[in-house]
Amino acid sequence: MKPSSAEEEEEEAVPGVGPWDECFEVAVQLALRAGQIIRKALTEEKQVSTKTSAADLVTETDHRVEDLIVSELRKRFPSHSRFIAEEATASGAKCVLTHSPTWIIDPIDGTCNFVHRFPTVAVSIGFAVHQELEFGVIHHCTEERLYTGRRGQGAFCNGQRLQVSRETDLAKALVLTEIGPKRDPDTLKVFLSNMERLLHAKAHGYRVRVIGSSTLALCYLASGAADAYYQFGLHCWDLAAATVIIREAGGIVIDTSGGPLDLMSCRVVAAGTREMAALIAQALQTINYGRDDEK
Repeated sequence: MKPSSAEEEEEEAVPGVGPWDECFEVAVQLALRAGQIIRKALTEEKQVSTKTSAADLVTETDHRVEDLIVSELRKRFPSHSRFIAEEATASGAKCVLTHSPTWIIDPIDGTCNFVHRFPTVAVSIGFAVHQELEFGVIHHCTEERLYTGRRGQGAFCNGQRLQVSRETDLAKALVLTEIGPKRDPDTLKVFLSNMERLLHAKAHGYRVRVIGSSTLALCYLASGAADAYYQFGLHCWDLAAATVIIREAGGIVIDTSGGPLDLMSCRVVAAGTREMAALIAQALQTINYGRDDEK
């Protein structure tokens, strides 16, 4: 007996079956295409604008890459109507995660780096169904490293399996962070206070591990090159793809309160071990950036 259209839709919603394989392959292809555009544009003159602050930049290449990814996804998957993309959200599009298949896109993570021709830049594509992250694809454009993770299928960089660090001692840890877009005195005071608290634990090299790309910092965590990461002020498009990759590499991604991750909360602690994540979370004072789904 031929299944009804409702039954067909129910079958398609099974994670890892049917359309998600194709979705993953298309995401990989688009991340690589976007990387070519970004690499070429990196050395060219750029038209730069600001968004929420002088540190929150956008270029014509951000828009070009985002338009390419979204238009190609609409073409390949016409039944997919939910897109959360950084520049569209900045222009007023609502940022809501529903049960429908949802693409979560950061066309250039590290735009400030990109503007200054600093090569730590990436494109990030995440995919969620029923509010569950299914896969993530992150392309480190200048080093041509492709990080991928699929729920239940592991995490890889250029085909090599990723494994997080198993460090549990904060005094031996390499911790990464980012400042966030707010630069008002009160926010900077709390940011520096959080850094000071961790410095008192003598975290190795902590003072210099701010690379300007939260997405790539999280990939470095997934690869075992760093032991922990925290940030206030990042967004769901910074987190979605990287969260899958870290979890599939054996890591932990939680809220800064120590509770479960809330993708829309604009804050995160990630680590190779639950013990390390808890130590970081306990040391932090909250910086309020609101929520992505309330802007």
